[in-house]
Amino acid sequence: MKGPIPVRRAVERMRAYNPPLEGRTDKLRLDFNENPIGCSAAVRRALAKLSAASISAYPEQETVRRKAAKFFGVQEQELLLTNGTDEALSLVVNSFVDAEDSVLLVEPTYAMYRFYSELAGARVVALRYDAAMCFPWNNVLATLRAGPRVFFLPNPNSPTGNLLPLRDLRRILKAAERTMVVIDEAYFEFSGVTVIPWIRRHNNLIVTRTFSKTAGLAGLRLGCIFVHRELAAAMRKAQSPYPVNAAALVAAEAAMRDRAFIARTVREVRRGRQELERGLTQMGVRYFPSGGNFVLAHFGESARAKTIVAALTRKGTLVRDRSSDFSGEGYVRITVGTLEQMRRLLRELENIL
Repeated sequence: MKGPIPVRRAVERMRAYNPPLEGRTDKLRLDFNENPIGCSAAVRRALAKLSAASISAYPEQETVRRKAAKFFGVQEQELLLTNGTDEALSLVVNSFVDAEDSVLLVEPTYAMYRFYSELAGARVVALRYDAAMCFPWNNVLATLRAGPRVFFLPNPNSPTGNLLPLRDLRRILKAAERTMVVIDEAYFEFSGVTVIPWIRRHNNLIVTRTFSKTAGLAGLRLGCIFVHRELAAAMRKAQSPYPVNAAALVAAEAAMRDRAFIARTVREVRRGRQELERGLTQMGVRYFPSGGNFVLAHFGESARAKTIVAALTRKGTLVRDRSSDFSGEGYVRITVGTLEQMRRLLRELENIL
């Protein structure tokens, strides 16, 4: 039933985003690029010590922010902690995008870039990867010269796996003189490519990171923004005073101390990715090279991909059907797990195929 006050037209025009996140607890979760191991034991111990006083008080984040700045090699004034990367993206839009401004995306990509842009009433300029998942360089550079307000660029990109090297990121920043370039490094630990040191000489660059992947804190929602200190001060004005909850702050501090766990996750994922690629090759399944903790596989028509996803689900293994991103074609994104998890997936997939 509609109320007496209509919702904003931008909201009416939006498509609902409904991630299938229920009923996953006892499954092999290879659908949302989560940490296949879980979180560090140090994180669990730290959370167990969280006091009643800390839970009942508004969270204090400055100590953790100082430690995070040291962990990431930046100045405290160049870092904002956020309620997951999603809040980081929302904060970018709230700080820089007015209604009818243009925002550039290259799709398929993370849905929240479009979500927050459309919510603000922005005009989304969406370019596309081609069938070979090649980045549309000519169109991107031409569009940047027209001066869109923001360009959201994940590196690596999900679901395609594309990783742009530093020389290509320099080309983008050079062309984006009138555009805020947001480079989302959610999968940095798996790719090793970062532009965080560039924020001091590029005041049109924002870098985002997350504690969801290698630290395994997806359930606590913690992200970071790295930006030139003058812009950081301005963006902080657009942020709520208590964006990060007490549990996330405690967990992040413990996660940053346990570098061995992060290194273990990266090793496990790289081994698992090699095993997954080997198995897909043996089965004759086309896949695309990935710089992240996932692989995009092509199974033919979308109906066939949906059948495969459903069959795996019945076996207790969840993967992500991305066919809706590729009209008529059946693409499935598979999160990379441990070596044992990948071997289980490949056995199940071989039986289905």
